[in-house]
Amino acid sequence: MEKNLLGIDTGGTFTDFVLIAGNKVITHKVLSTPDAPEQAIFKGIHDLGLAAMLASGRLIIVHGTTVATNAALQQKGAKTAYITNQGLADVLNIGRQTRSELYHLKPSKPTIPLPDALTFEVATRRSAQGELLAELDEPSLDYLVDQINQAKPEAVAINLLFSFLNDSEEKRIQDKLSPTYFVSRSSFVLPEYREYERGIATWMNASLGPLLSNYLNKLSDALAPNAVTIMQSSGLTIAADQAAKRGINLLLSGPAGGLSAARSQVQATKLITFDMGGTSTDVSLIDDDIKITNQGHIAGLPIAIPMADIHTIGAGGGSIAYVDQGGILQVGPLSAGASPGPACYGLGGTKATVTDANVVLKRLPSSQLLAGSMAIDDSKALTAISLIGKQLNLSPKQTAEGIIAIANEHMAQALRLISIQRGFDPRQFTLACFGGAGGLHLCDLAEMLEITTAIVPLNSGVLSALGMLCAQPGRELVKTKLSLLETLQEKQIQQWLEDLFQQGSRELLEEGVVNVSQQASLDLRYQGQTHTLNVPFSTISACQSEFQLQHKARYGHQLNQPIELLNIRLRLSSPSRIALPDPQKLNRDRLPGAEITSLELPADSDDLQTVQRKDLIQDDTLHGPVLITEDHTLTRVKENWTAKQTASGSLLLRREII
Repeated sequence: MEKNLLGIDTGGTFTDFVLIAGNKVITHKVLSTPDAPEQAIFKGIHDLGLAAMLASGRLIIVHGTTVATNAALQQKGAKTAYITNQGLADVLNIGRQTRSELYHLKPSKPTIPLPDALTFEVATRRSAQGELLAELDEPSLDYLVDQINQAKPEAVAINLLFSFLNDSEEKRIQDKLSPTYFVSRSSFVLPEYREYERGIATWMNASLGPLLSNYLNKLSDALAPNAVTIMQSSGLTIAADQAAKRGINLLLSGPAGGLSAARSQVQATKLITFDMGGTSTDVSLIDDDIKITNQGHIAGLPIAIPMADIHTIGAGGGSIAYVDQGGILQVGPLSAGASPGPACYGLGGTKATVTDANVVLKRLPSSQLLAGSMAIDDSKALTAISLIGKQLNLSPKQTAEGIIAIANEHMAQALRLISIQRGFDPRQFTLACFGGAGGLHLCDLAEMLEITTAIVPLNSGVLSALGMLCAQPGRELVKTKLSLLETLQEKQIQQWLEDLFQQGSRELLEEGVVNVSQQASLDLRYQGQTHTLNVPFSTISACQSEFQLQHKARYGHQLNQPIELLNIRLRLSSPSRIALPDPQKLNRDRLPGAEITSLELPADSDDLQTVQRKDLIQDDTLHGPVLITEDHTLTRVKENWTAKQTASGSLLLRREII
């Protein structure tokens, strides 16, 4: 029985769908339903007419979800108890001494909803070498369980010192509390040193678990008997029935899908990407492959889980513009979201947004339907922008241009952060955009970073949903093995990696995943340093050389110091069970020529031609200014830029240097 492929990406404003049935690709958008994300999914499936496919089990569904992200940002996780060693109950509330606001007289710090009544200590201890110093006896364990039962949490997080060396005590506690409670232990979630970061990850994983279990069970039941897998932050997928156990691994579930699609669909090894949706913009850098980091943050809290190196800012099409108390125009990070949305949606929103500014500037014409059916109300956009303009004594056009300029600067700063500030010259990269709003800002951002080549992938408006279908099932595994690199033998490192392989392959086998490949890497640092650099593992001498090169590129210098191994890492993946058709075969029939029209613009604006992307003939060159429209996005090609459709279906833009 032929299987059809359905990718679903739930965003803050829209939920995107990509259906591949044979050589046909069907895309769709609906407004998200943040309070019940599954409702938007059910509506989209209904709109696509998939009831018969769903009932017969002919769908393979890959989903990127924001349930974990929203719960973490809004601190709406389950009531969670936290168990740690005696004397360490305050670690998660104390945190690190690092101040994000160095000169603030009363600096704030991120906190978690962990009251004293939900914090419990146990009188057991292991040394830094993993030796048992104080045993956890049965009476103490029974007393702990009684205390937990009296507190009545929904979930429990267990984080004991040096559990990454020996997790016997954590497992004993888990056995006593499961299945009454959703239990996360640090030796499963993040077996690394640094008890604060490990504790935050374990606590957050526990607090997200019940919510995700409820959501994913509800979704899986409704979509049964079809297989449902979930995108992880690392760009690898995980079966829905296992995803709730690793909820913290889903924090970048949606944005990682766009990177997977960009890597597989765009013929370039050096890419800077930005995904501009309705609520936020996600930026990342691909240098041969997607970069993985363990230094992410959400709501100011450290997230040491391996994830795609994506930087997110509150600059999307729905970002709200306002005049602050000092009379200065500001944009974001608050968003109009899906409800009420920008003023031009006509759903009750009255605040000016980036989308409204694009409407006023006629870069988003009123003839363009949003989500396939939502008409743009340009009069409401003009009213909202005019209210801001009156406060600034500016015309609507000047106000709109100011809003766009500020939004662009926010995004350019984020792009500089993930390129220049990390030792990469953006001029050596191609800028790729996706998301519904990305194409309208592509040329501006490329010019701000002095990039001369840009690309808009096929189906860029729903690229993250398409990326769900490109992703591979797999796991990112890590283990702390603190040692001087020069004292180790390669066979010892190989044995450690083999242990990780056995752990990960067992999990994947439960999903029916075989033919697993592996990529090993090491977290290295100079002895005495705090932070590490990740290098691929082949031989010890090769790792030493690569570390020196990376350190020089990142920090501008090298040291004559011993190199220390902190963590070993193993990425397990299997070839995607979904083979995407050739993009050329998915294109619609091309017309003999491109139909060109003109938009009605204010008298003080330049004429702007429009062309439908489906009408472009391969390799024909368009000269800007021109607006290229398609179902779920638009691309604004500025003056002194050219655009042409490539054989792969991507739109290639080049800046003409004058």
